[in-house]
Amino acid sequence: MRPSFETGHEFPSAGSPDESRAAVTPQNGEYTISVRSLWKVFGKNPERALEAQNLQKSRAKIQQELNLVVALKDVTFEATTGETFVVMGLSGSGKSTLVRCLIRLIEATSGDIFVDGENIIDYDSNELREFRRSKVAMVFQNFGLLPHKNVLDNAAYGLEVRGVGKEQRYEVASEMLAKVGLTGWERSYQRELSGGMQQRVGLARALALDPEILLMDEPFSGLDPLIRRQMRGELASLQEELQKTIIFITHDLDEAVTVGDRIAIMRDGEIIQLGSPQDIIMNPIDDFVKEFTQGIPKTKVINVASIISEPALIITDWRRIENLVAQMNHAGTEYAICVDTDNKYIGVIPKHKVALRAGRPAGDLTDILHTDVATVHPETLLEQALAALVDVTIPIPVVDGSNCFLGVAAQRDILMVLAANL
Repeated sequence: MRPSFETGHEFPSAGSPDESRAAVTPQNGEYTISVRSLWKVFGKNPERALEAQNLQKSRAKIQQELNLVVALKDVTFEATTGETFVVMGLSGSGKSTLVRCLIRLIEATSGDIFVDGENIIDYDSNELREFRRSKVAMVFQNFGLLPHKNVLDNAAYGLEVRGVGKEQRYEVASEMLAKVGLTGWERSYQRELSGGMQQRVGLARALALDPEILLMDEPFSGLDPLIRRQMRGELASLQEELQKTIIFITHDLDEAVTVGDRIAIMRDGEIIQLGSPQDIIMNPIDDFVKEFTQGIPKTKVINVASIISEPALIITDWRRIENLVAQMNHAGTEYAICVDTDNKYIGVIPKHKVALRAGRPAGDLTDILHTDVATVHPETLLEQALAALVDVTIPIPVVDGSNCFLGVAAQRDILMVLAANL
């Protein structure tokens, strides 16, 4: 379970006493980043925007009355270890300012940023430099490659700055280039690469540093639509393997849904809704979010867990069952789910196969047990589960990571969701 500010944590407000700046220890040891009451105000004497009489004023009102621009307003969230946390919003919503505050490329006006329990707002220049070198890496939209260096040297550049020897940094860089699909391109130069390939080099350079946190500021927005979709899928696959804490900035909801574990939607410098992709799509908090999420098929965010049901017949003594057809008739079903005594899923026995044994002596049913029926997990999206419907006429068995049987996903229920979202 991932912690979030929606679960009842109470955070100090802007300008709170010094005790709020003490080191923080997460209750469950999971989260990497905890942002609390973060404000960024541009203009002369920006602290005026945080005075009591101005806190509840709108962004436009503060700009009109005080000639200040509120880029971030009381932003609070936590990103957990291994999570892809997406921050999205329209241009000017504050998302790029936020990601730059997380690494102190822009200094916050007020608030706290805890990383592994330490408040980086309190870091001096040496501590900040070490933090940037050892814990975090950034991937930007414009790639940032050095045109006079080849692909291998670009991927190894961060390690070179860190002082890593040539042989070791080339070894690591080559490994990261392989992960992003660029083996064989090590001696090529930026001018020889497509936009997607250049972005892969930038990603390999960031990964070569083995950062705990990866900050990605609209990294795919400059790419062609097809390449962009490919990069999203590749990032999702890499994340499954590497389990970095990723803060991913985008203005594209389809991209957010594809890569994100949770999504924070920003408007006028504030987070107005935070939740899983399913939360955001199914339960928009207001008309702005509802309009923002239009056009995203609900099958992209609804998972199998939402339609799981119990089958009519589950059997454990499946090897020698003389009256199995009678049990199926009584249950009104065309199949039986077979599990062992520990509830581990084994397979399916179709009724018509049992009927073929009618009149024959009862015996081992292994020859009519179907063990090749595709299974899905509760978190499998309905869009992905559709592939399992192609070759079966029975509901899809649902199992957990230990192959324990949880229930079935019936075709009727999946099709009803599809029909409701045509």
